[in-house]
Amino acid sequence: MLLRQLEYLVALARARHFAKAAQTCYVSQPTLSEGIRKLEDELGIPLVRRGRRFDGLTPEGERVVLWAQRILADRDAMQGEIQALRAGLSGRLRIGTVPTASTAVALLTQPFCAANPLATVQVFADLQAEEIVNRLRAYELDAAVTYHSSVAAHDFKFVPLYQERYVLLTQWSAPDSGPASISWAEAAQYPLCLLHPLMQGRQVLDAVFEAAGVSVAPRVETDSIASLFAQVRAGQWASIVPHAWLHVFGVPTGMHAVPLVSPVRTERMGLVLPAREPVSVIGQALIDAVGRAEIAATLERLPHQTPDGNTPFGIPG
Repeated sequence: MLLRQLEYLVALARARHFAKAAQTCYVSQPTLSEGIRKLEDELGIPLVRRGRRFDGLTPEGERVVLWAQRILADRDAMQGEIQALRAGLSGRLRIGTVPTASTAVALLTQPFCAANPLATVQVFADLQAEEIVNRLRAYELDAAVTYHSSVAAHDFKFVPLYQERYVLLTQWSAPDSGPASISWAEAAQYPLCLLHPLMQGRQVLDAVFEAAGVSVAPRVETDSIASLFAQVRAGQWASIVPHAWLHVFGVPTGMHAVPLVSPVRTERMGLVLPAREPVSVIGQALIDAVGRAEIAATLERLPHQTPDGNTPFGIPG
């Protein structure tokens, strides 16, 4: 069995098309097809459903693809570790994130790049939690930052980063500083713009509203946290955003951010890596960066924080 044959099969599983898979492998279509046929002969099982075109993988093929992805990922990890021993860590770190955790990824990339000047980083932002799980299982990501609840059922390595909590973001309209906090039931009465219902961040909010005995019907939905800020800026809407995003924007001029209570809800956020031993050298370098980043403490020090450590949520920037 040749590693190249496994590469052909993985490429076909991703492309779902013989010609496109051959292009990604820089070989002709007959070469790719013959390589997969030889792999089938050696394993003694059919891997591909063949008709006039690609009709999918057999059940055995689906299982072999999972093994092939792991074998190829281990090969790449071995090559990366050997390279790191010879000349220092290089290569590309592929890290994904759910939209609410983009700020945490930004705090990780700086110490990682500072410690590994030959390495580069590719960030896949705005991924859904389910997509992150699938990409990690297929070794298409080296790591991700997401909700612990979305990966708890999977055999991944989880490194805690911070607790996500929430604020109600509205236009600044009152002459005073406004309430120091607001309940979820009260927040439900605002004209809301929220994340799309299929996103993990929105599902967390829906669960809290349900626990509070209220329902919400937002007039505007989006897949971007930055878009939520933009919608509130327009003046008609309010939104619920993770407190970590205030580290990026602060409390923008003309806006008001109020902590949500009754209940106080937090979500455990962390760095997730494929479960394998040893951890890839680039994955370990990222874990090492977590210790230097102090993400939880940094996210609590908002740009508009006063010298005494209090955060004036109600004071416009």
